[in-house]
Amino acid sequence: MIYFDNAATGGFKPDSVITAVTSAVKYSANPGRSGHKLSIACLERVYASRKLLCEFLGGYSYDRTVFTKNCTEALNIALLGVLKSGDEVVTTVAEHNSVLRPLEYLKRKGVRVKYAGLKNGCIDAGEILSCVTPLTRAVVVTLASNVTGAAPDINSIRKGLPEHTLLICDGAQACGHIPINMKASGIDALAVAGHKGMLAIQGSGALVFSERVNPDPVTFGGTGSESYNLEMPDFYPDRLESGTLCYPAVVSIGEGVMYLEENLADGARKVIQLTTALCENLSAIDGVTLYSKPNPYGITAVSLKNMQSEIAAYRLSDEYSICVRGGLHCAPLMHKALSSDGLIRISVSAFNTLGECEQLVRAIKALSKE
Repeated sequence: MIYFDNAATGGFKPDSVITAVTSAVKYSANPGRSGHKLSIACLERVYASRKLLCEFLGGYSYDRTVFTKNCTEALNIALLGVLKSGDEVVTTVAEHNSVLRPLEYLKRKGVRVKYAGLKNGCIDAGEILSCVTPLTRAVVVTLASNVTGAAPDINSIRKGLPEHTLLICDGAQACGHIPINMKASGIDALAVAGHKGMLAIQGSGALVFSERVNPDPVTFGGTGSESYNLEMPDFYPDRLESGTLCYPAVVSIGEGVMYLEENLADGARKVIQLTTALCENLSAIDGVTLYSKPNPYGITAVSLKNMQSEIAAYRLSDEYSICVRGGLHCAPLMHKALSSDGLIRISVSAFNTLGECEQLVRAIKALSKE
């Protein structure tokens, strides 16, 4: 199989990540829940991964780097744990349902939500800032669209916001693909998907946040600390990490960071090369409409004039052994803004090759002739 569905989950992992996860499964205990040597050793490994991730993303402090099971959980904590009745929040039509659905729930709880539109198919800082008022509690925006790979100018957004307004970012498609420095960019909370560009395994994610953000817990349970207290601890990360952490997943994030520290720049160049080739060759096919530009996130979205995206994706898999994704990609407002009823999303990683891209182009050319 040729795997071009990396925006859904990374299909390739470095050997170092695989080795670390295997070891974590074979030799693991509950981190910090017991006093024996193995539990303490696992806790130290969790702390090392927390430290690596925080520093890699230019985070604010290790204790405000909280592990989750995915980016969706991180976004739920950032939104449900921070926004209250009467708050005003600005987001965009480019967002994933992991942002849209929590905000829809919060609307029923008295939170006012505004949706900034696109400009020429792009996530535009001006469109976002035009929705902001002195009452805006937070702006929630993706660092890269999971549909087209379009990315906003985060620095311009932060610069144009009132000082008190929080900037909350969905990093699912960006983390691990581009350098991110939260402090330099003024990002107050960043949700991370471990299993995509970060090269970790499924079941891994994180929320990294500043001292300006103090999320309430959205899940409650044991933390191994203050067990006499029937309330959740009032300190992080324990306040947001109830229950047993997925130790192998946490270890995989740390190993992924160490790999990216050496390979991030080369990987971005490779991905831009691949998306450039795809954009150029696919746009030249009759009946194909291109919705993406070359980008470091690996995403190229197209439609076929004569074939529904889900059918095209099925046939690419069934007849050509090529994995892509069709449909709405959990981003309904983005497709509405693009006047799309579904797109074929080809998402590459640095582990793919130009030869694989050429095979995809030939397959789509064959489908377009029908």
